[in-house]
Amino acid sequence: MSPDPRQIKALALDLDGTTLLPDSTLGGRTAAIIKKLISRGIQIIIATGRTMETSEIYLSALGARGPMVFVNGAVITDVPSNKILYINMLDLDIVDFGIDLARKNDYHYQIYMPAGVSPYTGEADPSIKMGQPVIEKKRPESDFYRKHTGTAMLEQDFKKVVALPGLKGCLKAMFICDSIYHDDIRKEFTDRFADRVSVMRSSSTFLEILNSGVSKGEGLKIVMKYRGLKPEEVIAFGDEENDLSMFKAAGFSAAPASGKEHVREAAEIIYGSAAEEGLAVYLEELFKF
Repeated sequence: MSPDPRQIKALALDLDGTTLLPDSTLGGRTAAIIKKLISRGIQIIIATGRTMETSEIYLSALGARGPMVFVNGAVITDVPSNKILYINMLDLDIVDFGIDLARKNDYHYQIYMPAGVSPYTGEADPSIKMGQPVIEKKRPESDFYRKHTGTAMLEQDFKKVVALPGLKGCLKAMFICDSIYHDDIRKEFTDRFADRVSVMRSSSTFLEILNSGVSKGEGLKIVMKYRGLKPEEVIAFGDEENDLSMFKAAGFSAAPASGKEHVREAAEIIYGSAAEEGLAVYLEELFKF
């Protein structure tokens, strides 16, 4: 069923692969239509695996405000106040299991710190942003991630990080490796931790490890409550496995033609590819701009 634009009050937008161009920039046509929708009262909910810091450039460019979903739902932050409305951290024994698995198989692995906690001392450090990524050493995968997100990567022995007395948990952990290894990694975690962990793919090479119950869908539900939105007033847009839970939370679901096949199959609406700013074309047609 196609949404009635007169009933739609909000759009839940994934960033990479959906709203952004393949080079991680925001297309001019996409920015223009989103700004126009905001000016006409449509709420924009960014729902991304990225942190607030690595999403800020897009939020500022669009002028999007209000509660947003970051780190695949592990953090809900109000924009632009930066007030944390919700946080759900991954237990350190799960993070530690990932360290051993990554070392054993030579997978690239990175962990994401809570705000204000030094990965070196465990003490308060205001320079550490929410979701600051930590690696053990530089690798091609970490160089790719740094260029992709524009974020600084801190280096520290992981075993020292998880042993820090002041650290209660991490926002998430992530493997960056060929997707042929993802199913094996997923099985290792689910066999060991069962319903204590949530494992999801966020790109062709990113496999994310989050606390049980964390997902974009659950994050979107929290945001909808804060914003006073009903499911039938929201369209969710996404292209990857980690977006599927949003499709269930929102009243309508949409995926670009460039999205993964199983995501397109789950979506009610298919539009043009991200490389061709298909999102902008679809929104122009839906809202008659």
